[in-house]
Amino acid sequence: MDKKEQINYQNKYIAEKYDRFTATFPAGKKDVYREQAAKNGESLNAYINRLIEEDILRQSEK
Repeated sequence: MDKKEQINYQNKYIAEKYDRFTATFPAGKKDVYREQAAKNGESLNAYINRLIEEDILRQSEK
């Protein structure tokens, strides 16, 4: 599989398996958030997802 086919395959897989949304942060905050995620051994995406899931769990326990 050449590089172009690999990229097309990955894009198709992502489109089928994931939802996407854009988050907007105040200028300079993205780096702060990315550093915090790295301290936890996570990507920024994983960090945001975990925080959202934890919040949902907390809300459901009320």
